[in-house]
Amino acid sequence: MKIKRNILLNPGPSTTTDTVKMAQVVSDICPREKEFRSIMAPMRKDLVKIVHGEEDYTSVLFCGSGTICIDVCLNSLLAADKKAMVINNGSYSQRAVDVCKAYGLPLIEVKQPIDTTPDLSIIEETLKENEGSVGYVYITYHETGTGLLNPVKEVGALAHKYGAFFITDTTSAYAMIPINVYDQNIDFCMASAQKGIQGMTGLSYVVGKKSIIEESKNYPMRSYYCNLYMQYEFFEKTGEMHFTPPVQTIYAAKQALIEYWKEGEEKKWARHQRVMNAIRAGVDRLGFKEALNRDVQSGLVSAITYPDDQNWDFERIHDYCYERGFTIYPGKIESKSTFRLCALGVIDEDDIVEFWKVFEAGLNEMGVAIPVKYE
Repeated sequence: MKIKRNILLNPGPSTTTDTVKMAQVVSDICPREKEFRSIMAPMRKDLVKIVHGEEDYTSVLFCGSGTICIDVCLNSLLAADKKAMVINNGSYSQRAVDVCKAYGLPLIEVKQPIDTTPDLSIIEETLKENEGSVGYVYITYHETGTGLLNPVKEVGALAHKYGAFFITDTTSAYAMIPINVYDQNIDFCMASAQKGIQGMTGLSYVVGKKSIIEESKNYPMRSYYCNLYMQYEFFEKTGEMHFTPPVQTIYAAKQALIEYWKEGEEKKWARHQRVMNAIRAGVDRLGFKEALNRDVQSGLVSAITYPDDQNWDFERIHDYCYERGFTIYPGKIESKSTFRLCALGVIDEDDIVEFWKVFEAGLNEMGVAIPVKYE
């Protein structure tokens, strides 16, 4: 089967290999069969191994997009007498705040600027003021809306210093930026199959410390479907997900993990960096401005400010690129309209060179001045 290859420069789902796509085409099977169940145990170990966890960490799989893991961790891991503390400096940390509020969790929200790294002294002062009452500290590892890379190791160290454990949403970093849960003081992280491992949408997972998960059985049960301990316990007893799993997506994830290990952590990260360098080369050549300084970026997302040109039209340039096999993605950072180019998925610098040829031709057809103008 010949499958058209599209270059997805959006923040996920990402471009996949044909072998991952075709791994979904399997004989119909009941997910309670031993044959299917046998996939789960090695997959759970692999997901821990990617972030260099050992026997005191485990992974728990869920059916859903990345947001399900935010929901699961925040509602399941808060003791009855504790408060959640969320560092809010972007759209995905705002999502965590929204989850806490939806459950009515006692919340300490530490608002920080969205275009630079948070002030660690403010975080420490907040922890000091609330010492003993904070159950966990939560931060987004990589804010995909802006490309901001947060100081995860330092925030994790502060959480531990003041008696809290540390959760970070690694959905847009896991299996791309090398992560070591011990070195970076991470107790829980999370991701989705359609991002770093370059699989398919519909499977997400939490990687975290077994001891804390087991302790959480004594915490209030705030959700039936999105409960971390219940899913973990069912895996430990049966080797299966508690509820019907996304069968074909799991077969695709199995193949994606084979390909992840074949490429290797360091080579994969080097490829993502090549892609971002090619993206930045085009940004600079055409005169575009990024919303964030590069010294605070992750190296996976470039958020580009719209030029001040009456002929600029994001929808037109999006459609022009899409018709030629390239997808770009809109965004908004406070009052700035932006579009994003992301270095995710199975792409390399040659793909970006071809993209910029198409993008520049689109600008010319629209009558946008090159280099682009800003007032």
